[in-house]
Amino acid sequence: MSDTIEKIKCLIIGSGPAGYTAAIYAARADMNPVLYTGMEPGGQLTTTTEVDNFPGYPEGIDGPTMMVQLQQQAERFGTQVRIGMATAVEFSKEEGGWHKVTIDSNKQVLAHTIIISTGATAKYLGLPSEQRLRGGGVSACAVCDGFFYRNQDVAIVGAGDTAAEEATYLANICKNVTMLVRKDVMRASKAMQHRVQNTPNLTVLYNTEVDEVIGDQVVEGLRVVNNETGEKQVIDITGLFIAIGHKPNTDIFKGQLTMDETGYLITEPGSTNTNLPGVFAAGDVQDNIYRQAITAAGTGCMAALDAERYLGELESH
Repeated sequence: MSDTIEKIKCLIIGSGPAGYTAAIYAARADMNPVLYTGMEPGGQLTTTTEVDNFPGYPEGIDGPTMMVQLQQQAERFGTQVRIGMATAVEFSKEEGGWHKVTIDSNKQVLAHTIIISTGATAKYLGLPSEQRLRGGGVSACAVCDGFFYRNQDVAIVGAGDTAAEEATYLANICKNVTMLVRKDVMRASKAMQHRVQNTPNLTVLYNTEVDEVIGDQVVEGLRVVNNETGEKQVIDITGLFIAIGHKPNTDIFKGQLTMDETGYLITEPGSTNTNLPGVFAAGDVQDNIYRQAITAAGTGCMAALDAERYLGELESH
C-alpha cells in the first residue's frame, strides 16, 4: 500500500446531525476524525426554516444555523471538516483492514473506521412551483413542520402508510387536511386506511395529482387535476406536505453492505455495526422509521462509541 495515500483513523461520510454528533464524540475520544460533507453540507436540515423540536433550543432555531453550530462544535474538538463527496468505496472484509474511499472521483484515502451518515433524500414531485416554495409552505416532513400550520388548511400527497400516518397527525393540529391519492386506491395498510376514513376533518381525493402550487413567497393554494377526467380545481391551503417516500443515499455502497429492498443500510440490533468490520452507519441512512434530527444525533453518538470500541479491541490484540 502506498505511503502517499492519507491514512485516517476515523472517516465520517456525511454532515447532518448524525455525522457531526459522531464527529464530536470521535474527536473527544482522540480518534482524529475527518468528515467529508457530501453534496449538501448540513443535510436535510439546511432546507428546514425552523427547528422547534430539538432539545436545548427553547426559542427554536433555524436549520442552517443549527448545522453551522454543530460543525463549529465538532471543529472545536479537532474534527477536520472537508468539502467533498465520497464517490466510490472499497471496503475491507478483514478485521483491522484498511477501507479505501475515493473522494470527488480523484482522491483516495484509507480509513481504519468509517461512519456512514449520508442520510436520505426526500422524494418530491418535481414541479417548478413546488421546488420554488420549499421552505415557504412545501415540506417533506409533517412531524417537523406541521406545528407551523396549526388551525390552518393543508394538503398532503401520498398513498402509503407514511402518508396516512402523517395525514392523521396533521388532522390533529390542522383545521382541514386534504389527502391527494394518485390512484383509485390507497397503498396503505387496511388499519391505516380505516384511521384515515374515520378522521372527520380529513378528506381523500382519489385519482388526483398536483398541477401547480399557487403562491409567490408562500403557499396560498393548490391547483389539482383529476387524472381520469382532466378536471381541475383549486384548493385553498397554506401548507403542502409531500409524503411519497425517501431515497437513502447508499448507491455507492451497493454490493458491499447489506441493505433492505429500498436501499437503507441494515445495522445489527442495538448497535450501528454494518455487516463489515469497522464500518458503521448512523442517521437516516439506516433509519426509515423515525427520521428525526434527534434520533440521527443519537445514532451518531452510538456510531462513534462503536468505532472507539472497535479500535480499542484492535489495539489490545
